[in-house]
Amino acid sequence: MSCDEDPFPADDCLFAETFSLDSVYRLFGQELKIRQVFGANLGVAAPVWDAALQLCRYLGERSVELGGKRVIELGAGTGVVGILAARLGAAVTLTDLPVVLPQLQANVAANAPPGGWPRPPTVVPLSWGEDHVNFPSDWDLVLCADIIYLPGTYPLLVETLTHLCRSGAVAYLSSKMRQEHRTPAFYQDYLPSRFEVDLLHRDDKQNINIYSASLRTEQCSHD
Repeated sequence: MSCDEDPFPADDCLFAETFSLDSVYRLFGQELKIRQVFGANLGVAAPVWDAALQLCRYLGERSVELGGKRVIELGAGTGVVGILAARLGAAVTLTDLPVVLPQLQANVAANAPPGGWPRPPTVVPLSWGEDHVNFPSDWDLVLCADIIYLPGTYPLLVETLTHLCRSGAVAYLSSKMRQEHRTPAFYQDYLPSRFEVDLLHRDDKQNINIYSASLRTEQCSHD
């Protein structure tokens, strides 16, 4: 099978050249056209991961109120979750590392509603634990889809979430529970150090959990 045919080729094939895969996702009355750019630059930021689609479905099936809400997505990758939220009426800020932003910007442009965006999603860089203090803390929702896979970043992510949720935002986190990446430890040890964490949904077949996290009261008052 060639690189062009396989959206998840072996590493030696994945990083040999850059190619794109265009997919259409129909989610809760919205048709999203998402381009995934595979190559050495984007790595894991290129694909639409199952945990992202699970989070999209959860938000829709549970009728999580998105209209008029201020939403920020961390590690947005292709932007499928945040773009869906924007199509459903949220004021969305999509964030990731600088190298990912062109892919995000292209997908935002490709998914403008027929009448244009009522609130165009903002695409900006955010490095966890570094420049999060340049962002406000008055969000309603923080969305995170399959971003818990590098243990070295876990303290930085908790620090970033703490800042973003200072004014009462609820974080929704969807993760494939990879033991080899200590993903369960993030939810058992790191996140509960500052947040009240609840398991909202478990997909045994795909080994994906969806959690909500709210900053503990004593953390909200601590600068």
